Amino acid sequence: MGTVISLTMPARRAANGPAMEGDTAEEHTAEDELAAAAAVVERLFRELDQTFSLYRPDSEASRLARGEITLRGASDAMRERYAEALEWRLRTEGAFTPERADGVPDLSGLIKGHAIREAGTSLLALGREDWCLNAGGDVLVSGSPVPGSGQTWRAGIVDPADRHTLVAGYPLGNGRRRRPALATSGSAERGDHIWSPAGAAPAFVQISVAAADIVTADVLATAIIAGGRPMLDRATDAWDVDVLAVSADGTLLASPGFRGQGITPVGA
Repeated sequence: MGTVISLTMPARRAANGPAMEGDTAEEHTAEDELAAAAAVVERLFRELDQTFSLYRPDSEASRLARGEITLRGASDAMRERYAEALEWRLRTEGAFTPERADGVPDLSGLIKGHAIREAGTSLLALGREDWCLNAGGDVLVSGSPVPGSGQTWRAGIVDPADRHTLVAGYPLGNGRRRRPALATSGSAERGDHIWSPAGAAPAFVQISVAAADIVTADVLATAIIAGGRPMLDRATDAWDVDVLAVSADGTLLASPGFRGQGITPVGA
């Protein structure tokens, strides 16, 4: 996937209170725990990349694209993710698709979200409840940056016209009226890599979706780029999500959750 991954975890508090500055034992423990968690996440992303990346000629996805194997003869992992992608194609009425325009199977619109989902499950299995995982700008969080405080994580959304500027911030977290997942899709970083089923020029240059799970956020962000305003309306009607859309002329379209962060969109 060639994805840059970052993992942020606050240090655990000692049983008798917070660690004191200069407490070498506590510092080493925190460093060891972060290193162990990061190693698990890195290994998971590496293994999925070896299977699903179309940039690796030796991957199963590349062999499938070249016709050396068929889906019937593919691994269980490949068939499971392809089946999940087909389900999303039905749910989005074709705006999201697991095939490129030339018919080659391409699960890149799903697999990063799946990798983040699996990494989050692994972190929880390790007993880590407070963390923020960022994979190529798609974010999944758990707990709080200050354990026990109720404080939320906060994600920034970059302006596609100026990568040094933010167009919005969004609080991420678990619990009532909070969403832990945020995914952004568009052409600002990778060019026009998302194709429209109708072949039309994209109406939006960037879509950010906040949802209860990262796969839903990731898939819908891609689907709205591909499907334009009709898919944007469908997504906000059919799913419990928040959406921030940036049009080609810089106009912002924001659902109520993003408007609550101080955004004043034009034409929403």
